[in-house]
Parts: sequence; C-alpha cells; structure tokens
Amino acid sequence: MMSHQPRARTSAASVRVPSSESGFRPSRRTLGALAAVPGLLSLAACGGSGGGSSSGDPDSIRVVDYYNTPADDKVIQETLDAVGSEVGVSIAREKVPGEQLIAKVLQMSSSKTLPDLLMLDNPDLQEIASSGALVPLEDFGIDTSGFAKEILEAGTFEGKVYGLAPTVNTIALFYNTTMLKEAGVEPPTTWDELKASAKALTHDDVYGLAFSAIATYEGTWQFLPFMWSNGGDETDIGTPEVAEAAQLWSDLVADGSASQGVVNWGQGDAIDQFKAGKAAMVVNGPWNIVGLQTDAPDLEWDVVIIPVPAAGDASVAPLGGEVWTIPQTGDDAKQKKAAEVLQKFVSPENQMAMGTARNTIPADMEAAKTFAQDHPELATFVEQVSTARSRTGKLGTEWPATAKAIYTAYQQVLVDGTDPQTAFADAADSLG
Repeated sequence: MMSHQPRARTSAASVRVPSSESGFRPSRRTLGALAAVPGLLSLAACGGSGGGSSSGDPDSIRVVDYYNTPADDKVIQETLDAVGSEVGVSIAREKVPGEQLIAKVLQMSSSKTLPDLLMLDNPDLQEIASSGALVPLEDFGIDTSGFAKEILEAGTFEGKVYGLAPTVNTIALFYNTTMLKEAGVEPPTTWDELKASAKALTHDDVYGLAFSAIATYEGTWQFLPFMWSNGGDETDIGTPEVAEAAQLWSDLVADGSASQGVVNWGQGDAIDQFKAGKAAMVVNGPWNIVGLQTDAPDLEWDVVIIPVPAAGDASVAPLGGEVWTIPQTGDDAKQKKAAEVLQKFVSPENQMAMGTARNTIPADMEAAKTFAQDHPELATFVEQVSTARSRTGKLGTEWPATAKAIYTAYQQVLVDGTDPQTAFADAADSLG
C-alpha cells in the first residue's frame, strides 16, 4: 500500500535501503542511503554468507512485517495464527515501522538473523531478491495459479516468483455525488470530460479535483495512471505521451480546477480536502475508505476508474500491495514450514477475509470477482486492478531512479512552469 500520511515537500527521494547478502553489490542509490545511516555501509560491504536465522525453536515461525494500523494488525495476526495452527507451528511476529524495514532487513541479513517469513512492499522486492536474500517460491512447490500475471510480476525477479501478495490495491477517482448532481455533471470518463467536470465543479473555496503531485514516489504513483493510459512508458519518459499526461495536470492547475497545493499534498492531504468538502473529486485509494466513512459519515460519494485520454482507451493504474517472501536462512526445515504457512496464508478464503478487513482486493482473480459482488463500494477498484501494472515489471531495480526522474519533471512543470516536453526530455537524459 502506498503511504498516505502528509509529507513535507522535498526535492530528494525517500530512499529505502536493500538487504545485503553474499555477492550483493550496492547501487549508487543504495550506497548513498547506507552512508546516511551510521554503521550500515560497513555491513553492506561485509555482507552475509548464506543468510541465517536466529528463530531457534523449530516449531516457531518468525515473521517480520510493517502492519501497525488496527485493521491491518488484527487481521494479519489472526490469519497468521490460524494458519500456524493448521501447520502445527506458533507465530512469533515482529512489527517494524515501514520507513525502517529495509534497513532492518539489511541488518538482519548481515547478522544472519533473517526471519522465516518476510513481508516487503512490492517495489522493494526486486532489489532484495537481487541481493540473494530471498528464495524462489518454486523451490518449495508453492502454487501460484489463480494469481493474475500482473500481480505475480510484482513479486517476480529474473523470471522467478519470490513473493506473493494476498491482497492488492490501486487508485481510482472518488467523487462527491451531491456536488456532481447539483452541478449537473456526470462522473468523467475521459480527459476532456475530466477537465470540463473539474472546471464546472470549481467555485468559491471548492476545487473540482484534488490529487497528489508531491515530490516523492507517492506523487509518481498518482501520475502513472495518466502516463500509462496515454501510452507513456517508464522505459522512455522523454516521449510526447508522457509529456501530455503532465500537460493535463498543468492545465488543471493553471485554470484553477485543481489547487496549486497539489505539489505539496500527499494522498492523505488530498483525501482530507475531499472529506472537508473542499474538493468535488479526488484521486485516491481504498485504504482511505474507512477514514472517509468515519470522518465524513454524511458525505455521499462513489468511485469510478481513472479517466482515460479518449473513449475506449484502457485505464491502466499502478498495482500496490505487499508481497510475502521466504528469506534465505539456510534452515531447510524451517523454510519448508514457512512455505506451508505462506501457501495457506494466501488461500482465496484468507484473501477474502483480509480484503474485507483492510479494504484491499484479493489477488486471486476468481476470489476478486466474488469480492466485488459482496463489496460494491470496492467494485471499481476490482475493475481497476484487473488492468493494473507492477511498477518494477519492466525496469526492475532501476525503477526508483525513474520514479524520482518522473516526479522531478512534473514538479518542474507545476512549480516552475517548465514546458512538459522539455522537463521530461531532460529527465530522460538524466537517466542515461
């Protein structure tokens, strides 16, 4: 899940630190991150030797994840405990703050104390797998049938699946049904309709549209549906198709349909504008539905997929969610037990339960169809997920650099008034 906490505007990426194993070669991005954290650079240089685990008890599976919100924490714990009982093991779970997880993985790898099961945000998997810290799931016969190709890609490195996501998420367009009805506006489906609707809905202190264009990976995440749906591609961000997506954002801000504050807003800030009635529409994700219902119980809203450049185009959004992996601990017996736990953990039944509790979408496609019928408020997200793409599917470990180049370019467009084609051509050149 993408973070939705408000963040201060920054010109530098929020850098995560990958794991270290024997043979791991830190990238320039990683070395910079390690140098900023006392003691970690020497650990990366030393590396591990085949991993290792300090979990001790052969009947206890040690799990590391970052789920700490009440809904996430409760259902994850209950599900792990239930499948642990089925397998005949107890679960020893450690929760690490999200921003500290990758540094923690590095430390555990170097000290040979990797857990038996490790959860990772899906964009981080490629770099961790490339370090040798993870085991391909096929080594333990884990069944991945039923998972959509795009969802499996989020957990794949060099053709092998290293992680499975029990549930996933993406973003779509929330709208205030009362505001649209009063303005005589239909939910937009194309870019032209989006611009016209946003303009018609803008008045007094209400903007037609809110979104996050912050200078972090979170902003890039919100830009991708517009870039991808227009035929833009992360392998070459200097194309007219990418620039046109930035031009759309620029047009919305320039004519006052969207606040200039979007350059400072995270997704949490954007949904807050919607909750407060200061935005008629907002690009956001299902993880904010509970907060929306709690904080604005009288607000009437609905959701549609992200508008596309022209009628008939496919709306392609990024795939979010965490993948569960089996680290390379060197303890075959424990790894086999962990594989049994993981297989049961990602069963369609558990996916449905976790999706219900967390407002996320089951990764099994048949389960997702049933889920959409049972949860109509999430049906649009099920539809959006069906065409969603992994951010690392094409670029692998090179994705973070491109994500930074994208948000740097659209910030130049929105803040400095740089022509989109120029900004993104420069960004493409910066990537070599």
